[in-house]
Amino acid sequence: MQVLYLHGFNSSPQSLKAQQTRDWLARNHPQTDFHCPRLSPYPDQAIATIKQVCEGLDWPNVLVMGSSMGGFYATWVSQTFGCKGVLINPAVRPWLGREYLLGWQKNFHSGEQYLFGQEHIDAFARWDIDPLPAPQNLLVLLQSGDEVLDYRHALDKYSACQLRLEEGGDHGFQGYERHLPDIYTFWTHSGPNRPYE
Repeated sequence: MQVLYLHGFNSSPQSLKAQQTRDWLARNHPQTDFHCPRLSPYPDQAIATIKQVCEGLDWPNVLVMGSSMGGFYATWVSQTFGCKGVLINPAVRPWLGREYLLGWQKNFHSGEQYLFGQEHIDAFARWDIDPLPAPQNLLVLLQSGDEVLDYRHALDKYSACQLRLEEGGDHGFQGYERHLPDIYTFWTHSGPNRPYE
């Protein structure tokens, strides 16, 4: 049993949700291996890292999870490798309307600064999967109070997936930890092609 958690843009493996997921699994399902690689902010490099990690995993008996931009990448992993995936306030079509990312950026955790250009924004389009070949493999958690991403874009793209929309909240997804038991059940309830009830 393996969980691959993909953090968001300008985040890191030290993100709160990554730590909450790792700690909850350690307490409740210690036989589960947890992987959370440090991802480059540049899409092509991030995907290269993800592919490298994926080479060592036991497909399709993997749960991939991702928050924000990590949700964008987790969609690619789930739909490419045929595994279950859980997306938390995922980024949708991140090459559109992201001009505010242009210029110097700073990682929230490491303080690393780097230059983000239009070519990096354009690169996101190379890794988009639309339409989704196996939407039943995805559980999507959304909060309408997301102040960074418009949750309605995710409602549209993931309409054929299992959706949970909570009113209020924020981009960080308030109360995330209380969903972890259901997330585990969604993963282990059945094979990848049977929806969680």
